[in-house]
Amino acid sequence: MAVGASSVTVPPDPGKRPGPGREKGGGDPRGSRTTRTTAWTAGLALLPLGLLAAASYLGRYVRPSADEWCFLPVVRDQGIWGLVGKFYVTDNGRIANGLLVGLYAEFPVAGHQWYAVISGVLMLVLLWAVTVHALRAAGQRVPRGVPLLIASMITAVFLFATPNTYKTFYWPAASVSHTLAPVLACAAAIPLLRARARRGRIAALAVVFAAGVFMGTLSEEASVVALVVLAVAVLCAPLLFTERVRSYVRGWALVGMAGVAIGTFVLMTSPGSRNRRQRYDAETVSVLAPESLIGSLRAYVRILETVFTTWQYVGAVAAGVLLGLLARRRTGHRPVLMPCRPLLLAALGAVTFLACGYLCTAITYPAFGERVVRTERTWNDWLLVYVLLLVGLGALLGRALRLRGGGRTGVVTALAAAVCAVSVLGLVAPLYHLGHDMKVRAQKWDRQDQWLREQAASGAKVAPYKPLSVGRMLEPFGDNGRRPWPARCVADYYHLDRVTHGTRLP
Repeated sequence: MAVGASSVTVPPDPGKRPGPGREKGGGDPRGSRTTRTTAWTAGLALLPLGLLAAASYLGRYVRPSADEWCFLPVVRDQGIWGLVGKFYVTDNGRIANGLLVGLYAEFPVAGHQWYAVISGVLMLVLLWAVTVHALRAAGQRVPRGVPLLIASMITAVFLFATPNTYKTFYWPAASVSHTLAPVLACAAAIPLLRARARRGRIAALAVVFAAGVFMGTLSEEASVVALVVLAVAVLCAPLLFTERVRSYVRGWALVGMAGVAIGTFVLMTSPGSRNRRQRYDAETVSVLAPESLIGSLRAYVRILETVFTTWQYVGAVAAGVLLGLLARRRTGHRPVLMPCRPLLLAALGAVTFLACGYLCTAITYPAFGERVVRTERTWNDWLLVYVLLLVGLGALLGRALRLRGGGRTGVVTALAAAVCAVSVLGLVAPLYHLGHDMKVRAQKWDRQDQWLREQAASGAKVAPYKPLSVGRMLEPFGDNGRRPWPARCVADYYHLDRVTHGTRLP
């Protein structure tokens, strides 16, 4: 679906003289210009789309590891709902998380291989839909290729500019909790953006409430981000929305917050959540304790150093600049947003992002301590807000340049497009090296998998297992054999009584 002026050229009336902007030959320069813009923006979008396609192809080399060794035997023996029950009663209380994990664990190795393709396409489509409807709701029209370019750049930068792409994109257990979760939360706004009549508004309220409950039992960090963003919408509605929609947007946000609160209550009061807090000694360290707040702040500053020095994120800014340069106000549209105040919007966005990041770090600090700086997967819940903020700042910059340049912005447009291309190309080499490591591990994993199955079929009860890790993933007998977890789960997966630390592949 696209937003923008039609690229169809209407021939002039033979009985009329050519007017301003219309050539004697019958062509409309504005229509031709829009067609050219659509073509080159769609062509530029092929770069991030190609990167996503290549990354999805590499998903064929994903194999189970870490927690998934423990998920697979449960789903095999008890089904998806058995895993959901285990999550609620024993593991962590995340009911929705157990459901999504069960959906791919139902197809053991194949589920892991296809996860990258399915999740990548899903996130791209959802972000594309959000972009299209957000532009329409804001009364902006753009050439047809622009929404796809923006969505694909957001997707590429979000998934592949992180320090650990494997845990962000390829590890399904982490992705459903921290990568897919914030995108699903963002997509809950689509019915709101589409709502026109009373029935549509009621549907938007129902969707955001259900999404809030689901999010509350899917990811604590994504729930915190959702609560912060919705709270900003409620408190700052007079600064952001016109009077005719202000009350409804506030009500929508409050309904979403209520849904998140209910889901979070279900999660936090579950036996699994209590077990998890005890397992990490989080019961003895309060999130609100001064030492915890100070420690999490130090950790957050170190995380921000990594994020702010990752240069590929500049691609999101450049995409936003293109959006600001190419967008035009839609005629005849009743505005839902207050007149643009760039400094206010930039400050509000920055405060929202910083609050989301720090609160997510603070709630994970009691469980991980200083290791939260190295658990990059937990950053993704608020990194999506960061990427969206960069696009928004770029759009404000592009708008200012367009208004000041009086339409003479060709050099800036070319420069922004070049930055988009360079940032995407800068993500290719790390992905290539990761893909090579994944392929090597997959070959070794398949060989060991076949051998262990043969041992179990021949009646063996004990067999050696050589740890095979990629992307700093945990494996049985890690840390030079000193950490046995999850060896017990590996034995269950292969119908063995026990696996021992193997030092070489069979």
